[in-house]
Amino acid sequence: MERRTFLRGAVVGTSAAAFGGTLMRGAAYAAPAQPGTGPYGALRPADANGIMLPTGFTSRVIARSGQTVPGTAYQWHNAPDGGACYADGTGWIYVSNSEINPSGGAGAVRFDSSGTVTSAYRILSGTRQNCAGGKTPWNTWLSCEEVSLGYVYETDPWGVNAAVRRPAMGRFKHEAAAADPVRRAVYLTEDEPDGCFYRFLPAAWGNLNDGTLQVLVAGSATSGSFTWQNVPDPDGSPTTTRNQVSGAKRFNGGEGCHYANDTVWFTTKGDNRVWQLDLADSTYELAYDDSLVVGGSAPLTGVDNVTGSSFGDLYVAEDGGNMEICVITPDDVVAPFLRITGQSSSEITGPAFAPAGNRLYFSSQRGTSGSSSAGITYEVTGPFRT
Repeated sequence: MERRTFLRGAVVGTSAAAFGGTLMRGAAYAAPAQPGTGPYGALRPADANGIMLPTGFTSRVIARSGQTVPGTAYQWHNAPDGGACYADGTGWIYVSNSEINPSGGAGAVRFDSSGTVTSAYRILSGTRQNCAGGKTPWNTWLSCEEVSLGYVYETDPWGVNAAVRRPAMGRFKHEAAAADPVRRAVYLTEDEPDGCFYRFLPAAWGNLNDGTLQVLVAGSATSGSFTWQNVPDPDGSPTTTRNQVSGAKRFNGGEGCHYANDTVWFTTKGDNRVWQLDLADSTYELAYDDSLVVGGSAPLTGVDNVTGSSFGDLYVAEDGGNMEICVITPDDVVAPFLRITGQSSSEITGPAFAPAGNRLYFSSQRGTSGSSSAGITYEVTGPFRT
């Protein structure tokens, strides 16, 4: 999730989009009755942490880069990025990547059943620019290197087992991963202006040591059908993985990725789009596209990390824009859920829900100063739809 600026043509509108899959297929999105409102209502003035939230929600700071996580001996890493939550008995764990090159890696914070931090620790070291990643059904964290010929590392959120490099998943500029237990596949985004979308089929589900890397093949349209073809040389040398298969569909800067209910969503920052693939019928289309906005400004810009709630809402974090996490609902509303104020030189990273669905974790990667050493990791608690 390198910070980039993209020039766009003028847009008009408060919001508009086309939806498909579990959202309304092919529908033209109608703006909310009031700009800035959604299923939780309008945002209130910023709280003591500088976060604007709907009524009923509160925030707290969990950790700050370069400082010891309160109640622990662990110094929180710089440039916190992609993250995920894991059940831990009656408590839970939040893992977070570090988008630093060199070093990088990932850390974790453990909480008890009341949400009190009980420990924090390193789970991955010695890697480069660990950006996003993904959670596996067998409760490991896939930490992805966003560098040329980068690797995927499978890590233990509990910090007991050593991290393992998974070269069979391909060497390219990795961004995010999302596991699909139905098709026994892991989907992978690539952060290149002419990047591709991949899936990895393990030889044995639950073991990522061996398997087949495939790339999505489709036409140039924004909707249609797709197929998968094997990538001949997943090591990406001497020919990059994205240039090995004729007809591989190009995506402009792949970012976050999320799977649920036979659908996978992913974002592309170069054109500010959210894509969705219907995996049951092998079709793809747009879930959000700011070029379709009419009548005002786009409600969501700088699309980046994405996660989903048990209710079916998508939460999309912005890199830039208004420093918001926006919600895309199953009934086609696109609206801000929260906004971080006073941090315009940062980006929001790592959104993930605690197992009960009532707490959302995320980071401001560069905080108020715009420096990777000033990252802040937050928790928001409240009446999320579940």
